This record gives sequence, C-alpha cells and structure tokens, in this order.
Amino acid sequence: MDYKSHAVALDRNELGALLVASGLGPPTEHALMSLLALNGLRISEATGADIEHLGLERGHRALTIPRKGGKVVTIPLAPRTAPGDRPGHRRAHRRTGLPGRRWPAAGPARRRADRPQDRACAGIGKTVTPHALRHAFITAALDAGVPLRDVQEAASHADPRTTIRYDRARGSLDRHATYIVAAYIAGAAR
Repeated sequence: MDYKSHAVALDRNELGALLVASGLGPPTEHALMSLLALNGLRISEATGADIEHLGLERGHRALTIPRKGGKVVTIPLAPRTAPGDRPGHRRAHRRTGLPGRRWPAAGPARRRADRPQDRACAGIGKTVTPHALRHAFITAALDAGVPLRDVQEAASHADPRTTIRYDRARGSLDRHATYIVAAYIAGAAR
C-alpha cells in the first residue's frame, strides 16, 4: 500500500470558502456539501441517506446512514448541515422532508465544486470532487489533532493504515507522543 494519499487536498481556508460559497445556493445543495466536507461521507453514503432519518440522538442533531460494507451508523451533524437549519429556509425543509426522499445526487456537489465561476467565488483554483471533500475532512481532522482512531471511525476505514495516508504531519516531531506523555506525567506529579 502506498502510504501517501495522492488526492487533491484542500486546505482549511479553501474548504471554508467552498462551504461559504455553497451556503449561498439551495439549502439541499449546501447540506450535501456539508455532509461531504464536515462529515467526510462518501458521495454514495450522502446521497443514499433518507431525509426522514434526520433526528435527535442524545442531544445531537443526527443522521442515520448506510455505510460501505452494509453497516448502518448514526452520525452527528455539524450545525447548519441539514436543510432548514439555515435562517429563512425552514419552510423549504418542511416541503422537502418527505418520507423516503433522498439527498440530492452527486450532480449538485460537482456543479458547485467543479464550475470555474464557483471555484473563483470560493477562491479555489483546484478541481474539487466529492472525494476531494472527503479527503479534506480526514486531513483537517488529523491536522486539528483528532486522534487517529476517532478519525478512522469517522471515515469508516477498516484499516488504520488507510487513515494514516491522509496525515500530512505524521513525520513532524512537534506531535510526537513523547511531548504528550511528558505533559501528562508532569500534570500527575503536581
């Protein structure tokens, strides 16, 4: 296995700009982009989810989705991900929240990400695909210091080596376990 991902990587500023640009469009398009970028879903997982599976789970806005391999999981949603969570769009959510209704197909995500005018609006000069948004989520989570095991679970990777491929800073000594253990032990000694 190649231990480095070769996918197009968006940095956090590009990812944020793309989400802002998608927020200016239809609420379902923004929701789909958020599922890809803020939850790291595969396009098939996002478009395979039923809107009726939105709900509350232990105080979190959540969505139950089918994952690769036939697993069904409940994931928390970032604020404003679901249609109707944006101000002025609550009525649209009621109209589109019909039982059995699926999220929009991959087309809106590709349209929003691939059109040169949208990239220009978001300040991105790269070709952005739904998988590039998943890649950006995994990379951003690792960059933010989310433990590898938690990122692996969020990405639904069976093997941690798949998740490690996305870690741009894995060779950095700044995040070496020595520093964390030393701080942990020093805290106990007080």
